[in-house]
Amino acid sequence: MNSANRGSSGGSGPLASTSTTAPATNGAENKTIDAGLKSQDHYRRALPRWRYALRQRLLPLVRWETPYLAYLQNALRTPALDSYFAITANLGTHTFFMTALPIMFWCGFPAFGKGLVRILAAGVFFSGWLKDLCSLPRPLSPPLQRITMSGSVALEYGFPSTHSANAVSVAVYSVLVLRSEGNIFPPSVTLAFEILAYLYTVSIVFGRLYCGMHGFLDVIVGSLMGAVISLFEFYTAPITEQWMYSSSWVAPVVLALVVVVLVRVHPEPADDCPCFDDSVAFAGTIIGVESGTWHIAQSHLGAIYYGPNATFDLSALGWPVAVARVVFGVLIVFAWREVAKPTLLRFLPHLFRVIETHGWSLPRRYFVPASEYKDVPLHVRDDNVLPNVSDFPKMVRSIRGPGRGRSVSIGPQSAADAYETLAYRERRRRESLDSENGSLRPKRSLLGLNGEAAEGAGEATSEGEDQTGTCSQASGVQSGSLAKYEQMMGQGTVAGDNQSFQDTSGAAVKGEAGDELGEQEMFSKLVKPRVRYDVEVVTKLVVYTGIGLFAVDLILIAFEMVGLGASHLPLRS
Repeated sequence: MNSANRGSSGGSGPLASTSTTAPATNGAENKTIDAGLKSQDHYRRALPRWRYALRQRLLPLVRWETPYLAYLQNALRTPALDSYFAITANLGTHTFFMTALPIMFWCGFPAFGKGLVRILAAGVFFSGWLKDLCSLPRPLSPPLQRITMSGSVALEYGFPSTHSANAVSVAVYSVLVLRSEGNIFPPSVTLAFEILAYLYTVSIVFGRLYCGMHGFLDVIVGSLMGAVISLFEFYTAPITEQWMYSSSWVAPVVLALVVVVLVRVHPEPADDCPCFDDSVAFAGTIIGVESGTWHIAQSHLGAIYYGPNATFDLSALGWPVAVARVVFGVLIVFAWREVAKPTLLRFLPHLFRVIETHGWSLPRRYFVPASEYKDVPLHVRDDNVLPNVSDFPKMVRSIRGPGRGRSVSIGPQSAADAYETLAYRERRRRESLDSENGSLRPKRSLLGLNGEAAEGAGEATSEGEDQTGTCSQASGVQSGSLAKYEQMMGQGTVAGDNQSFQDTSGAAVKGEAGDELGEQEMFSKLVKPRVRYDVEVVTKLVVYTGIGLFAVDLILIAFEMVGLGASHLPLRS
């Protein structure tokens, strides 16, 4: 049985038909969803009733805002802005933060680094939790053009924006720290850092709209999440730190158990969305960081690196030694990952098969159970958080190449995109039929969206998902440019990896009726998600727990052993 056919933990019913392709590398079965065989009530069948009702209440807002987003994008686009927002979007990714955060611990800002780890982990986890819970699509393309340097981003749901949550949380937390009594920077430097934080936030949040990757609802909710998370962390951190550092080993163990439980109750998505993978990675990082800081605080190094009276002084250490520490630390982190990951992927399938025989396995949808494959390929592209060492040359070439790595895609890119395109196309077909029969209902204003969505979220009808929450558009989107963009919705061809293209004029592309694909053909042209194995969840949790532990504890001890330590430094001036 295909693992994707298993019911969700939320009690959803079975999905519709699936297909199995030929065996994959190393004997594993390459099982992928043949979404084209599913009926149009996919989300009603895949989600529990209360989650489906919630989705139907929010979906009209996503559809209503799309023409306005397309109008905004078309009015502002230039090649220079395309490159700017595509490149700066990388500063809000998990990869950037996972690469940069350890340096905080090695260069004298462990308290600030730990705060950033907590708020980013919370932002990634809870935004991913909401994404999978609501299963809302990104704004439709066309009419929007999606400008990005990462094709994997489009595979996630749209609501809320994790980029916005990350950017706002970092900016709010940074400003709070800069304005606190512990700020060591002079006023001019403080002001410069504050301006940089504001510019960073605007570039990321507005860039999500400009690049066509998110809508107003996505970035507003994501930004609010980031602000709340940062405020909570800033004002509760002293209490948490005192409890962690003064308690026995029970504190880190309890925290680790809480994190594991949160991972276990992460909602099952209706489509193959990678949000859960990112949540697991940051959950492991939190376990490692909290355990590592607790351990090192009990040693003599705790007085050097942690607490208000820490003696570490980067200027006294010297820049050559500081650079050597960073290089040495990064090498250890990647060495740990390159050794631990393949070792776990070889060992865990055998353990998981034993667990399955006792009925203890708790498989997630879209993860193949160990009883259905022989081996796990050791070099699959399974990580959107911290890339493999072999990926770096390709990343550099993408930035230096034509268009500076920027690609512009038009059309559905994921299963969620395809379902939304088909649903909106069906809505237009019904309106056309009603119009021919002289019974076309007038388009309602935004004020009527909630009532219509509530009505549609009730008992399922035989006409499919498009009967609910699909006939609402703002009355303002009826003429002029906005009407033109609304007509593009539900049209166009699939934008797979081989159909991405470099930007030319920046003008909106209107899909013609002849370009519309049938349901079966549309899903066949989408890039199929790779096979995901059940052991990857535990593997990622262990690997990223180790990364966190190494970054804040074991590498600091290693610095002392190789002559890059800070125990000999004088008190901070």
